[in-house]
Amino acid sequence: MKIDGVSPVEAQLPVDSVAVRVSSPGQATTTTQSAAQDTTSFHSDSNSVLSLATQALSSPEVRQGTVDALRQSVSSGQYQLDPARIAAAISQSGGE
Repeated sequence: MKIDGVSPVEAQLPVDSVAVRVSSPGQATTTTQSAAQDTTSFHSDSNSVLSLATQALSSPEVRQGTVDALRQSVSSGQYQLDPARIAAAISQSGGE
């Protein structure tokens, strides 16, 4: 990711930090502190986290069917590269 328009001098200027504390869903309180300090905390439903973790862990690490099909296509010489499509993808991603 590229960030334009930030000079090193601007990045070194002192700023006040803003801490946001959420006491309950939908309610946020904002306080200003003189010292620069970033704090983040997340609270979520443990059942949702457990469900997502279980789903992620049960997913296959490698999609073997896709890998086998690509391997066969490359081996038989049927896999064709499209240089224009590759260049477009690189330029859309910013070259990263």
